[in-house]
Amino acid sequence: MADFYDHVKIYVKAGNGGNGCIAFHREKYISHGGPSGGDGGNGGNVVFVIDEGKNTLLDFRTRKKFVAQNGGDGGTEKFHGANAPDLIIPVPDGTVIRDAKTGRLIKDMSRCEPFILAHGGRGGWGNKHFATPTRQAPRFAKNGTKGEEFELALELKMLADVGFVGMPNVGKSTLLSMISAARPKIANYHFTTLTPMLGVVDVHDGKGFVAADIPGLIEGASEGLGLGHDFLRHVSRCRLLVHVVDISGSEGRDPIEDMKMINEELYKYSEELASRPQIIAANKCDILDRESADIKSFEKYAESLGFPVVYISAASGDNVKKLCEVVYDKLQSLPPITIYEPEVESAPEEPSAPTDITAEKRDGVWYIEGKWLEWLMSSINFDDRESLNYFDRMMRQHGIFDKMRQLGVSDGDEINMYDIEFDFVE
Repeated sequence: MADFYDHVKIYVKAGNGGNGCIAFHREKYISHGGPSGGDGGNGGNVVFVIDEGKNTLLDFRTRKKFVAQNGGDGGTEKFHGANAPDLIIPVPDGTVIRDAKTGRLIKDMSRCEPFILAHGGRGGWGNKHFATPTRQAPRFAKNGTKGEEFELALELKMLADVGFVGMPNVGKSTLLSMISAARPKIANYHFTTLTPMLGVVDVHDGKGFVAADIPGLIEGASEGLGLGHDFLRHVSRCRLLVHVVDISGSEGRDPIEDMKMINEELYKYSEELASRPQIIAANKCDILDRESADIKSFEKYAESLGFPVVYISAASGDNVKKLCEVVYDKLQSLPPITIYEPEVESAPEEPSAPTDITAEKRDGVWYIEGKWLEWLMSSINFDDRESLNYFDRMMRQHGIFDKMRQLGVSDGDEINMYDIEFDFVE
């Protein structure tokens, strides 16, 4: 089980945008060449893609920090900084991406196109953009904006139409090996299967379904006992459950009590999962002693649940084909595999208006923050008079000073905006 990773936490950061350049054209016989600072390049995005060849998050065992390249700084003579390449992160189909701090769902990487999770910062403008008839030699440029960063929790929930559930050693792995090309480890002892196994089942004419063999459950699995708790998540998407039971009672267990216990564990883990339709695969019928077995009670119990019963022998192949046909026919009436909707909306790459300005007074100093304000501050050269005038004009034009007064700031108060300190005087 140590080699099977199905949940992990990682850190990702998109690249920062390159800074714009402050430069002036210099050429013989041209006395006023004008500003020629180029723009910075965009930072690289962090992009998640589905890798069909992966079925585990094992690649994240040793690497848990992913940082995209920064964009190149702008150059002289209007040269544009290089745009950084995207950082591609491949994950298995069915990987759910959540915010590690809040647990909110960001993206379900299931049968989808590549997803840009963290946007790279935009490149800053060079001083060529700030030239006006009255400001012909601007000595400031915009810095690039920061790339987005996230602490993420990745969780693999396999994409399977059908999930095999049941007690250990009832024949789930043998059944999967009989109906698909999957080759799980098979042995006559409990917990032979240590990891979920997927198999593609061909019923007829190229039509079929995907089945998952989930390691055996035991009583208390929903509370973390045994192996079942770790892998119950992999049947959460399954449209149909095939409940494999040892109808022969070869290990001295009662198949009815086994079913009750397994269904109780499913219910404790997820009421929605427990409500999924089931087909009972009564396995090991080739060694069933029909004279001593209470078949009528078993069938009556299954009928009370509304679950059809198919008697099979996974070892000999008896009735296995019929089970596959029953499963396939049932799937035609069920909704498609669940794809989870995101709970977090993608943030815009660049703020267009100051909608989130906050003011907090600590130790006599007002700390003014906001995404738009941070973006504006990155473009200001506070050592240049023209740049300061631009800053003052933007603050007044967007009503930031008025907003600060509404939040309680008064004339003469000390202000801190992203480590730039000044006295508030209008």
